[in-house]
Amino acid sequence: MHCLTCNSENVKKNGSIHNKKQKYACEDCKRQFVLNPENCISQEKKDIIDKLLSEKIPLAGIARVMGVSECQLQSYVNNKYDSIPRDLASIIDSIRTLSR
Repeated sequence: MHCLTCNSENVKKNGSIHNKKQKYACEDCKRQFVLNPENCISQEKKDIIDKLLSEKIPLAGIARVMGVSECQLQSYVNNKYDSIPRDLASIIDSIRTLSR
């Protein structure tokens, strides 16, 4: 087994997570990780989340209804907004300013 970040083989067991999966820690880079994590949001849920975001529903409500953690949801939203081209984002901001 090797670290997912630095590829070091200097890895040790480091307890377990909430669902009893083994957690590991790299002794070189200090990163903690789980092999084969199961906490990703399915594409079906992402499609629904996108619709709920467009309705301006709070993230806490979306997380509760969709059965995902707020941390996972915030990470998904951050990645989604980071993928928007910067010039498009500035166009949207200027349109919002004009519509006020």
